[in-house]
Amino acid sequence: MNFCITIDRLKLHAFHGALPQERTVGADFYVSLSARTEVESSAWQHDLLEGTTNYADIVAIVRREMAVPSNLLEHVAARIASSVLAECPAVSSVSVTLEKENPPLGVLCRGVGVKIEQSR
Repeated sequence: MNFCITIDRLKLHAFHGALPQERTVGADFYVSLSARTEVESSAWQHDLLEGTTNYADIVAIVRREMAVPSNLLEHVAARIASSVLAECPAVSSVSVTLEKENPPLGVLCRGVGVKIEQSR
């Protein structure tokens, strides 16, 4: 049976951006993710973790990829999506939204972000 695992606005401090200040001070980022995954009946009928994709594993992937500094949010989001598909074989598609809080734009802005959708 198909399920969609979701993670909503996981907050992480990271060092992404093209400006030197962004690489030194860092910023708060929010990652939202949905992953379409095949779930075996052992999970949804018998309450067994082994039959599904563990969202803690997905969070670990997100944390690992967010720890690698990049100039562009597009680069980070694509790495997260590709890693989830590569490391979670039951996941058939993934959508990743990456938001940067209070970017250095010289104007008041709650945040900026990107979204990527990727399938096998």
